[in-house]
Amino acid sequence: MVQRPLLIGTRGSPLALWQANHVRALLIAAHGLGDDAVALEPITTSGDRIRDKPLRDFGGKGLFTKEIDEALLNGAVDLAVHSMKDLPTELPPGVAIAAVLKRCDVRDAFISASGESLAALPPGAVVGSSSLRRQAQVKRLRPDLQVIDFRGNVETRIAKLERGVADATLLALAGLNRLGLTGHVTSILSTEEMLPAVAQGAIGISCRSNDATTRELLQALNDPATATAVACERAFLGKLDGSCRTPIAGLAKIADGALRFRGLVLNPEGTEWHEIERLGRLEDAARIGESAGRELLALAGPNFLSSLTPRS
Repeated sequence: MVQRPLLIGTRGSPLALWQANHVRALLIAAHGLGDDAVALEPITTSGDRIRDKPLRDFGGKGLFTKEIDEALLNGAVDLAVHSMKDLPTELPPGVAIAAVLKRCDVRDAFISASGESLAALPPGAVVGSSSLRRQAQVKRLRPDLQVIDFRGNVETRIAKLERGVADATLLALAGLNRLGLTGHVTSILSTEEMLPAVAQGAIGISCRSNDATTRELLQALNDPATATAVACERAFLGKLDGSCRTPIAGLAKIADGALRFRGLVLNPEGTEWHEIERLGRLEDAARIGESAGRELLALAGPNFLSSLTPRS
């Protein structure tokens, strides 16, 4: 009986396919596999079908993972590759994160023909972004700018910018690097100016919790430092019950054997925000994130997040 290849579930966007092919190449190299031992299985998700409306109106992050998780659980694929920032903090029962690759640049890139930086844009300029986190931080920094929703994959957003739909946009520098599109970058925002999304720049690989063979294969690809930082950030997000309706940012950095975490939550208008910074041991990463989330909730007050996230 011919054994089928190990199947990687992935979205079909150019960035998702790049990431899945990258994981495929790493697996083949790490274990000396044949070229036909690992294959891609593109899957269209609900988030891919909704092209021109804000995803937060339809369920948020899980729209990019639901069908892929279903394929994992029914055995149609063996593993799945995701941008970690797209993964909900709670995974479906039976699905586990088996590896997190070494993180790329976490910063956001500014792209515009109307100014060399966000600060240099003329008053009233239009900034397009589908991210509430970016929208709120732009409004905090430049309340004189117009901010509009800007859906689509990386290439679509750049094309919209070139057609004059907006004067500027912000995109993750890691994605632009992976796609070879950094030539479009006008400037790069520091993390002090624009705190990134939780897990931005990291690629995660999930598989079935009970699939010990695949989990062992994937362990060779895991980067402990990135996994530790991302665990802290996701614990923070989970404590805040973060959704696509809530502008939340967080970044954990490891230096000199310690973990430093910064977290931020804003209202969508960017007129009110609360920040926190914590320092601790690497082995306490998840606890640091949870504690920071708990403290930020106390700082913001009981009504801050509930006022941002409408209940159905």
